[in-house]
Amino acid sequence: MLEGAKLIGAGAATIALAGAAVGIGNVFSSLIHSVARNPSLAKQLFGYAILGFALL
Repeated sequence: MLEGAKLIGAGAATIALAGAAVGIGNVFSSLIHSVARNPSLAKQLFGYAILGFALL
């Protein structure tokens, strides 16, 4: 019984980490697209990307 609960908990943690990884990927993907559109805002956009990464 305890072993099964451990496995269920590990599976739930893995799903949560996968969601966080997708979010981080979206943040930096948006950064790359935004800098490609407007390179002059790269420094400002990088600051926003780091903020988004930290909040995720």
